[in-house]
Amino acid sequence: MAEMESVGIREFRANLHKYTTERDAPIAVTSHGEPIGYYIPVRAAPQARDFEALKNAVRQISDMLRESGVSEDEIVAEFQNARRHSPQP
Repeated sequence: MAEMESVGIREFRANLHKYTTERDAPIAVTSHGEPIGYYIPVRAAPQARDFEALKNAVRQISDMLRESGVSEDEIVAEFQNARRHSPQP
């Protein structure tokens, strides 16, 4: 399995068009070297390769979670806690 490309949030934002139109593989978006999200490209009419890419990304993310010892419940709880403590627009 190929290593998922990692891109800093500023780089991703500055080159959003390139990453969203020219790439077929999932990208880990990072902040200060830590993953903060994943961009998983899809096409207007999903094809078998799109579903395979999505399945591959899910496997990679699952492997990363398992290796780190972090559960989905912990991620959801941390996200909810961060939302509660973030300034509202």
